[in-house]
Amino acid sequence: MTAKDQISKLRNELRVHNHNYYVLDTPIITDYDFDIKLKTLQDLEVKHPEFYDVNSPSLRVGGAITKNFDTIVHEHRMYSLDNSYSKEDLLDWETRIKKLVDGDIQYTCELKYDGASISLTYENGSLIKAVTRGDGSQGDNVTSNVRTIKSVPLKLTGSFPAKFDIRGEIVLPFDGFNKMNEERLEIGEEPYRNPRNTASGSLKLQDSTEVAKRPLECLLYNITGNNLSIESQFESLENARNWGFKVPTVAKLVNSIDDVLEFVDYWDVHRHNLPYETDGVVIKVNNLFQQEELGYTAKAPRWAMAYKFKAERVSTRLNSISYQVGRTGAITPVANLDPVELAGTTVKRASLHNADQIEKLDIRVGDEVFVEKGGEIIPKIISVDLTKRPSHSEITQYITECPECNTTLERTEGDAKHYCPNYSGCAPQVVGRIQHYISRKAMDIEGLGGETVALLVKAELITNYSDLYQLTKDQVIPLERMADKSAENLINGVEASKQIQFERVLYAIGIRFVGETVAKKLAKHYKSIDAIAKASIEDLVSVDEIGERIAESVLNFFASEEHREIIERLKQFGVQLEISAEVLANQTDILIGKTFVVSGVFESVSRTELKKLIEDNGGKVASSISSKTSYVVAGDKMGPSKRTKAEQLNIPLLTEQEFLRFIV
Repeated sequence: MTAKDQISKLRNELRVHNHNYYVLDTPIITDYDFDIKLKTLQDLEVKHPEFYDVNSPSLRVGGAITKNFDTIVHEHRMYSLDNSYSKEDLLDWETRIKKLVDGDIQYTCELKYDGASISLTYENGSLIKAVTRGDGSQGDNVTSNVRTIKSVPLKLTGSFPAKFDIRGEIVLPFDGFNKMNEERLEIGEEPYRNPRNTASGSLKLQDSTEVAKRPLECLLYNITGNNLSIESQFESLENARNWGFKVPTVAKLVNSIDDVLEFVDYWDVHRHNLPYETDGVVIKVNNLFQQEELGYTAKAPRWAMAYKFKAERVSTRLNSISYQVGRTGAITPVANLDPVELAGTTVKRASLHNADQIEKLDIRVGDEVFVEKGGEIIPKIISVDLTKRPSHSEITQYITECPECNTTLERTEGDAKHYCPNYSGCAPQVVGRIQHYISRKAMDIEGLGGETVALLVKAELITNYSDLYQLTKDQVIPLERMADKSAENLINGVEASKQIQFERVLYAIGIRFVGETVAKKLAKHYKSIDAIAKASIEDLVSVDEIGERIAESVLNFFASEEHREIIERLKQFGVQLEISAEVLANQTDILIGKTFVVSGVFESVSRTELKKLIEDNGGKVASSISSKTSYVVAGDKMGPSKRTKAEQLNIPLLTEQEFLRFIV
């Protein structure tokens, strides 16, 4: 047997044994025999480097050093899920989706594991990259670290698509977590706080050898890609399992929402016996065609819902109330608490939201309060134990002046929050606006973090985000913890941000109430910052999803001479303040003022591409048929109820080819 054949044979054997041990939990050889085979392979690979394979089982031990994790754009966006906290929420969700799709609906119920979200990309059966969720649109390339996780197959088995992404959670089982902490305590180091944060932190370790030492696992739950020949969510889970992925077997296919509730009730009790952290159940419409019909909101799929188990609740003492100033000048009261363990973390602070919430709960300093994590993420005070209230307690008087600059606070009618109006002279507002500008969802300036922004403002090197483009390397090197290379990265990151697309720049400049989705709508409609600045309130509210509150905020932003000057400076520095000619070349106004509903299966283009064509040509895509619908683009397998409704409302039906001719 040639060396090449020996290497190939050992790699295949080790992959099988690895899968048996880490995925199926049914090893058929001893650890000693496995180690002997692995050592033999490593020796052969050293002697024959010409047969190097990045997905060889010998590389599971790590060795790669990653100092900076590259940002990678997800080919298929990683959406977050809408959450529900009661059975009534699930029933409401079912009612909504039944209005949008035809036929019976089956559901796939899966446990919601609490770890670090990951997207794995496979081509021709080999792992080519692993990317963290990030902001859903882009994440960090952690491929070297993920290759060390034994339950992640480096090569697939069976028959699989040529290319696809598979999503899941990197988790740290309780047993492994406890063992890691025992080892840390033995050498006198602080134990890790909880499995979830430890798993997440492991993915960003610079040395993959250290990652390999941690007993991480990867649990997969969703396949995405083009032309996958898969018809249902449950089928995709079974396929993934057959290809070699670790897919939890607790997933269940059910026929009604009553069956869903039964699944929820069962796991609300039995989740405590699981080897991993879990905080809820994810319910998905099983049929992938129905999923396509339901589509997405700006942030989440309509076809899925996360049911969160009841949050853990503890009581502790409220020692004081402090007040934080946000980038918009909004004041947020914060409860400072006696430290208490809650859902695996130590909680010392909790949000009190606003003056109305404090008054409603009659929260006072010195109270014993009940704290829980809303969605098990953000700690909040839900009530006061009045039986333990001190006799000398005083009603909380909300502050009247800004805690940072002493400016008298303002509160407009109908607004829950108080605001500091000192836009230019209140340090947290200045720093906050620049931090928002550089954030990942906005300009994503590499080499520049929130702490560095605060140092730059304190050193009076910048007073607004346009000043970033005048910074020099010599100016930033003297800053605390700033070395030559990091200073160079900062300047290069600022320069690279000039290429960020207009819609993200519009979000970055921080117009109140203009989030990511609204920024996209405005950019698409007006094409440039100048056109938006000249728009009247009547013109603005005519744009899809732009109401009076947003329109007034846009108007007020551009009414400010300071804002106009900053925008002018951004123009001079070369920041993208209009849609590029390349993007404009693919857009028209042919469909302006028209609303389309897309239903069925299409041949020439995918449903996603069809919707993009509508939007690129000025039209609007709606999820359901109404009297406002202009046309229905009807593909194969269009639901009969949608067809009937379109006919009742006399809405024209277009075939796929008729629509494509429509926009030529």
